[in-house]
Amino acid sequence: MKRQRKQLYVEALIRADPELLWERTQEPAQHQRWDLRFGEIDHLPCAGAGEPQRFRYATRVLPFLVIAGTGVSAGEKRRPDGTRTSALRFASAHPLSLLAEGSGYWRYVPTGDGVRFLTGYDYTPRWGRFGAVADRLVFRPLMGWATAWSFDRLRLWLERGTGPGRLLARALGEAAVRAVAAAGAVALAVDAAGHSDDAVAGAVPVLAAALLAAAVLLPPLPGTPAARRCRRAPLAPVRTPAVLTALEQS
Repeated sequence: MKRQRKQLYVEALIRADPELLWERTQEPAQHQRWDLRFGEIDHLPCAGAGEPQRFRYATRVLPFLVIAGTGVSAGEKRRPDGTRTSALRFASAHPLSLLAEGSGYWRYVPTGDGVRFLTGYDYTPRWGRFGAVADRLVFRPLMGWATAWSFDRLRLWLERGTGPGRLLARALGEAAVRAVAAAGAVALAVDAAGHSDDAVAGAVPVLAAALLAAAVLLPPLPGTPAARRCRRAPLAPVRTPAVLTALEQS
């Protein structure tokens, strides 16, 4: 039986002006600043007024390897219930791109406590059976994490005014501190294993375990982006937006 792919879903509550949120997610120059999945996004010429917006995207996978693709997007900025929706289709012809083609949507749902900014998307991997396994075990979880981390980065940018570059630096700095703490815990444990003093040999492993637990389990600082702050599954079944259905059929 063929395994059914699970759609990726991420949701964040962002306490910011809805118009500013729309701008920083819809304008390519703003979007590429906070979204880890894209290094470059550019609008392409449209066929005419009222037509979906064509775009090009690129991601630098390695210093010498850039994978690019193209797509189309459409949006509904004003709806009777106050929500906004944008949808897109995308594809990459690059032979080294695991992602062949896909589609997804963004929803902006105003609430009394901010805007529920959420996404749902799916894609078809290439490379046959190997690609399907690699996607299920590695790439899809990584894409989900990158989307959630980016949403929290966007939230902090909007709510606190901290620029995306500084937020990335904070995340890397905190990760480095955790890595050093974890390495120190391992070094302590190894040293204690070869120590002849029973009192030291008994106390150091406890200290090492506490240090390792702190490095792994302590939550990120409030000003550091973290994927764990975003919801990764909808509370109720999600209906595909009409704008996405129309885009997929066009």
